[in-house]
Amino acid sequence: MNYIPVSKQDKQKMLEVIGVKNEDELFSKQIPEKVRASKINLSDGISELKVLELFKEYGLKNISSAVCFRGAGIYDHFVPAAVDEITGRSDFWTAYTPYQAEASQGTLQAIFEYQSMICELTGLDTSNASMYDGATAAAEAALLAVRTSRKNKIAVAETLNPQYIEVIETYLKKQNVKIIKIESDEKTGIVSISDLQNKTDADTACVMVQSPNFFGVVEDMQSLSDIAKSKNALFAAVVNPVTLGLFKTPGEYGADIAVGEGQPLGNKMHLGGSTFGFMAVKKSLEWKMPGRVVGKTTDKNGRTGFVLTLQSREQHIRREKATSNICTNSALNALAACAYTAVLGKSGLKELAETNISKARYAFNKIKNIEGFSPLFENGIFFNEFVFKTTKNIKKIEKELLKKGIIGPLSLAFCGKKYKDCLMFAVTEKRTKNEIDALVEIISKVK
Repeated sequence: MNYIPVSKQDKQKMLEVIGVKNEDELFSKQIPEKVRASKINLSDGISELKVLELFKEYGLKNISSAVCFRGAGIYDHFVPAAVDEITGRSDFWTAYTPYQAEASQGTLQAIFEYQSMICELTGLDTSNASMYDGATAAAEAALLAVRTSRKNKIAVAETLNPQYIEVIETYLKKQNVKIIKIESDEKTGIVSISDLQNKTDADTACVMVQSPNFFGVVEDMQSLSDIAKSKNALFAAVVNPVTLGLFKTPGEYGADIAVGEGQPLGNKMHLGGSTFGFMAVKKSLEWKMPGRVVGKTTDKNGRTGFVLTLQSREQHIRREKATSNICTNSALNALAACAYTAVLGKSGLKELAETNISKARYAFNKIKNIEGFSPLFENGIFFNEFVFKTTKNIKKIEKELLKKGIIGPLSLAFCGKKYKDCLMFAVTEKRTKNEIDALVEIISKVK
């Protein structure tokens, strides 16, 4: 049976109705030739045994047990066994989206607990049920600010994750919104206060800053927030949730919106994810939030229950009136974050943050003493990531580290010419003194 159960006669009738002779004519009118695919010649199918052998061969190419010194948004944190046990329950990982409250109380309560956890972490009033990832959460934060303020300009720190910037630009491309890049200080790596003051005005909907920023440097969020407020703009903070066990929360320095990548909270590095984005806002913005919000209520008999309180998307209301086209949430990944945070507790999260800082500082000091390596930024306060400029062959460094089962630092050549000789290291609580010393020894010998 064909995958498309339409006969040649049916196809021809359809083409005649729309006024074209054949399929080629139909597609040529709509799809530019330069992006049109040629006919695909598929090989014959293979047996199930052959498929298993093939994928086993591919799987052996993965580096599954390597020591990882790479971050840039996805980090190698330890995940307690309790997290896998909870998320592995079939009633969670087989659950459908929770439209019917009477059939989905467990899933709804899990989301509600997650929202409560995000609110406590960020110091803000309301969290949604989660987003796709950190990049789309940042883009939705920009749209939220534009919708709320009715202004057509946003200011984004150039030290924001470059992939986040690309997604924001894609989201806002057809929205008639101007994106202003705020420069950073070349010596310290933090946002330039003077440039922010000069480039923001009464038409600025929001100021968006990441801390620690993409290069690992901790920003002065209080000062940046104060400047945004002086311009009557919203302040959107992009944060690593692990840092909130130790640093000031977005709520404490006056942020209106907090977003970020939730992967560091109990989600492993599965080929670059599993990911989920989180978003929390001040109460005044909650009705403008994208996605959905789960609320706690009581039924007519006074029993506690959980329901979808907010879901202002196009499936439920007229398309042009929809808050967002975000159609779902990353419930299972958010559940992992909820379980992880509950297992650690407040003191555990603080200890985790302190351990990351301590081990990263040890690695930083060891690398700083290697000939050919120099810190990119002066006196920068960092969390668990830092950048070094090197005179050594970066490709050779990567190759030598991989030989020893180490995924080394990230080359920042993709960030522009001034970063072509730079490497960004990430050190989490999983990295041991022996692993750090081994890294240092290997890169010291590379010419």
